Amino acid sequence: MTDAATPSAPAQKKNIFSLLEIDTRLLGMIGAFAVLSIGFDLITDGRFLTPRNIFNLTIQTVSVAIMATGMVFIIVTRHIDLSVGSLLATCSAIMAMTQTVLTPDMLGLGLNHPLTAPIAIVIGLVAGTAIGAFHGWLVGYLTIPAFIVTLGGLLVWRNVAWYLTNGQTIGPLDETFLLFGGINGTLGVTWSWIVGIVATVIAIAALFNARRGKLAHDFPVKPLWAEAMLGTIIAVVILGFVALLNAYEVPTPRLERMFEARGEVMPEGYTAGYGVPYSVLILLVVAVVMTLIARRTRLGRYIFATGGNPDAAELSGINTRLLTVKVFAIMGALCAVSAVVASARLSFHSNDIGTLDELRVIAAAVIGGTALSGGIGTIHGAILGALIMQSLQSGMAMVGVDAPFQNIVVGAVLVFAVLVDIIYRRRTGAA
Repeated sequence: MTDAATPSAPAQKKNIFSLLEIDTRLLGMIGAFAVLSIGFDLITDGRFLTPRNIFNLTIQTVSVAIMATGMVFIIVTRHIDLSVGSLLATCSAIMAMTQTVLTPDMLGLGLNHPLTAPIAIVIGLVAGTAIGAFHGWLVGYLTIPAFIVTLGGLLVWRNVAWYLTNGQTIGPLDETFLLFGGINGTLGVTWSWIVGIVATVIAIAALFNARRGKLAHDFPVKPLWAEAMLGTIIAVVILGFVALLNAYEVPTPRLERMFEARGEVMPEGYTAGYGVPYSVLILLVVAVVMTLIARRTRLGRYIFATGGNPDAAELSGINTRLLTVKVFAIMGALCAVSAVVASARLSFHSNDIGTLDELRVIAAAVIGGTALSGGIGTIHGAILGALIMQSLQSGMAMVGVDAPFQNIVVGAVLVFAVLVDIIYRRRTGAA
């Protein structure tokens, strides 16, 4: 009896993990991020995990994370884009010049006019999408390798941005435009809680709707207790994140200036938290849209099918050339969105904006589990990869590590992440 019962224990453990459908790679990434954060917090005497640093870390991650979601599609289709940092700079320059030159001189709209920021953003999005589509046309229809096209783009668009601004820093930018940068535009405590609660309800509803859909089609589902546990974890993460950002209080001098601008006197002892930045909401919207494209649309299915086997995809009727144009156009549009966030966070356009972002974006996607061989990648993994990269750089900066050594560490981490990914896929039998 004892001999028969002994092997059942590991089998039962295996069944539990399979029932929970735990992504061990995602758990590993979360564990790495937790170890990294706790380690830097101990080294910096508790300064790394403060609400202020978490807030700054969040708004610093957004720009790279937005582009990383697009890089997932690029790499999944077996391409690469080395021009994203330079394209971000060009889009930033276009939007800055639109706000400071085009709308005042040609349209008669001064800075801070209600239409100035929307016009600039639309023009930047159109420019980014068009440039991205042009890259895709060169790759898809002229069959020039993406490495060469985007390497040329890295040099071309960085210097196009320089010529657009005559090498000058452009600022100040429109006040409405600056709201998308982070600290200048937040929801505040009350609205942050409202958005957090709504997001929690939507996430849990989506979780159980997915379960209901599986049951309706007789697909296997996790136990109800496992679904409830997963829903609880989601709620804790979302509401905990909101609570942490709300805990970062607006400095008293700034509050006093805000009351003075309204012609009021700040009450004694008054405090207020920043809450969730608008830029984080932009990232969440991008993440949801990109995830829906990847999982729920024909375009997403074509992207992953082409990445898995380009020849078979083309033989099955997929227009892989047009698909390449679409994927690069999406990447260009996301570069423009990132340009809004990056330049708004700085409150001006500078010539070095987006420098080395192409490496950070590729690293974020690869660390997040996107296979360089194509066909495999997730949006949430890329965002988590961007957060890990930014945490690593921010932590090293707080410790006092100089910039050259930071880049050495980031490069080493990228190579190590690819090695770990190769070993993981070999052991799990993944493609």
